[in-house]
Amino acid sequence: MGKTWANLGVDLHVEPTGSGIRKGLTEALREAVRGGRLAPGTRLPSSRSLAADLGIARNTVAESYADLVAEGWLTARQGSGTRVAERSVVRPAPQAAPRRREQLGPAYDLVPGRPDLASFPRAAWLKAARRALARAPHEALGYGDPRGRPELRTALAGYLSRARGVRADPERIVICSGFSDGLTLLGAILRGRGLRSVAVESYGLDVHWALLHRSGLRTVPLPFDELGTDTRDMTGVRAVLLTPAHQFPMGVPLHPDRRAAVVAWARRTGGLVLDDDYDGEFRYDRQPVGALQGLDPEHVVHLGTASKSLAPALRLGWLVLPPSLVDEVVSLKGEGGWSTGVLDQLTLAEFITSGAYDRHVRSARLRYRRRRDALVAALATRAPDVHATGIAAGLHAVLRLPPGTERSVVQAAAFQGLAVHGLSHHRHPDALVPHQDALVVGYGTPPDHAWSGALEALCRALP
Repeated sequence: MGKTWANLGVDLHVEPTGSGIRKGLTEALREAVRGGRLAPGTRLPSSRSLAADLGIARNTVAESYADLVAEGWLTARQGSGTRVAERSVVRPAPQAAPRRREQLGPAYDLVPGRPDLASFPRAAWLKAARRALARAPHEALGYGDPRGRPELRTALAGYLSRARGVRADPERIVICSGFSDGLTLLGAILRGRGLRSVAVESYGLDVHWALLHRSGLRTVPLPFDELGTDTRDMTGVRAVLLTPAHQFPMGVPLHPDRRAAVVAWARRTGGLVLDDDYDGEFRYDRQPVGALQGLDPEHVVHLGTASKSLAPALRLGWLVLPPSLVDEVVSLKGEGGWSTGVLDQLTLAEFITSGAYDRHVRSARLRYRRRRDALVAALATRAPDVHATGIAAGLHAVLRLPPGTERSVVQAAAFQGLAVHGLSHHRHPDALVPHQDALVVGYGTPPDHAWSGALEALCRALP
């Protein structure tokens, strides 16, 4: 093959200006160096390569380079090529205006809903990525199916059926970029069907409510009591978002009678239940409660994510859809170009089918159980008036506080270098539930070596 612009040297964008080609090229290169666009040490294309790119004589480029070497802007050494001189930038960058010293961040992050990122299985993930990429067909690197790669959908169908009791068919699974992406898709579909509101739990995440609001949907909080969210009266709504396996943040499973009631409502009215199974794998005292979708796949959407079990940065989530929703979701996802990284999809598929995912989840389950046990033991010894409530599950615990102390405890925790939320932070603004003073403590985020220090600081902040 002959040498062309497409296969010569390195690329350099330069536009000679002025009456003479040599003079114009010299001035353009000088200005690029003077202004810092070509950093010190940058290697320039050979004179042959740049001449071919610009469509001028090679001697013209060579003479221009020689002029700039003589002036000290460039250096030229045998075997090293032509480079920008190390001290050739003479125009100092404008100094930024003085800034106030930024406050240091918290010493320990106990905000709920975040995993221990230090425990991400890097070596196992890298092995899975290498195997997945080596086996991937060439067509996998194209734009692909809006539903996601079939390898991951097939792997998830088997895993969710086995581990979470989900009745999953790969053709009814859609891969999305995390839970928020999936909820945004569903919100748009529901609004397009004419819905004006979605029932939600009295306690939850404001970011999820905001996503539904941006879709044009009002969020209506349901009552909450010791049995969890009250689903017995769903009058006036056609869709509901729940965390039935482990209510966030209160930490209780939805009572069996309430589970049956919401499924019966969906069947009777044609309503839709959005089952947010955000940390379903992490139950420490018994077998996890199965996903609600297993009771009625025709009226329940199962939403899952790798953000808690692996890492949020993967941006991998999934929807297991009723047949009536599949075409609409796939069409909307395809039209919007809401794609999810194929290489990470292939890697997760390999990670699941090889058994590495199960091994990682079991290891993480043991790690988080030990942290929760240490938290409960420390409370019993250091703060006997504070009690951890909810089931032994997930990555957070609710600590019930003496009445009227939540705000002062949150402030004391900040003084101790802790980032932690009060329960009021997660209360829906329209919820008609009695106020409860409590902390929502996420024990997933600190790495193992930092947990004892975080626990010590937390106990100092408690009454």
